Amino acid sequence: MKLLRATACAAVLGTAALFASLSPLAAQDLAPNARRATLAVSGEGTASAVPDRATLTSGVVSEGKTAREALDANSAAVATMIAAIKAAGVEGRDVSTSGFSVQPQYAPQKKDGDPLRIASYQVTNSVTVRLRDLAKLGDLLDQLVTNGANQINGIAFDLAEPGKLEDAARAEAVKDARHQAEIIAGAAGVRLVRVVSINSEAGPQPMPRMMMMAARAEKMDSVPVEAGETQVRAGVTVVYEIEPL
Repeated sequence: MKLLRATACAAVLGTAALFASLSPLAAQDLAPNARRATLAVSGEGTASAVPDRATLTSGVVSEGKTAREALDANSAAVATMIAAIKAAGVEGRDVSTSGFSVQPQYAPQKKDGDPLRIASYQVTNSVTVRLRDLAKLGDLLDQLVTNGANQINGIAFDLAEPGKLEDAARAEAVKDARHQAEIIAGAAGVRLVRVVSINSEAGPQPMPRMMMMAARAEKMDSVPVEAGETQVRAGVTVVYEIEPL
């Protein structure tokens, strides 16, 4: 019996000694997510390209003594305008009606209190046009006015494939973040270990450009137009794990 108790005590003491010798390593393994020093930096990138598409709104405003008269005149003028748009090489899928209204026009009141009197009716019909060949823009504008358009609004330039420009801006933003992190780490006497996380902004933002470039017109009588560079900005926040040098 004494021999059995002595053996049991030795086993317990040996096990305790084993756990005691492994406790520092076990503590490290049990705490893999212990707080580590990190550095968070923000990076910004931009990318620009010459636009290859244009969108504009063109319309016809007509007046008549009656709504019917104004509508008939407007419909004929708009039909001529749309025919000119398609003759300029614009596909049917790139032409869409964007506004239509019929409104009475009131005669001026001779004195306060006089009842309002309808003098005429005004009909407005607008179409939005997307042009995929900027070389034709000046000629298209000329043809619109020649064929009855008396309203042209908001010419906007963009890219058929903006994703490539957005990706380039994001890549520049990540490079900028890395550059800033290296400068800060070097000044602080630490080194970058690894990327812990990267957060991107909701989406690259278009930025207006002051630099303009003239679009070449194929005909001397085309309307002179200018197309600016399309530019987007992207931002990221990168968190790096750091450690002393």
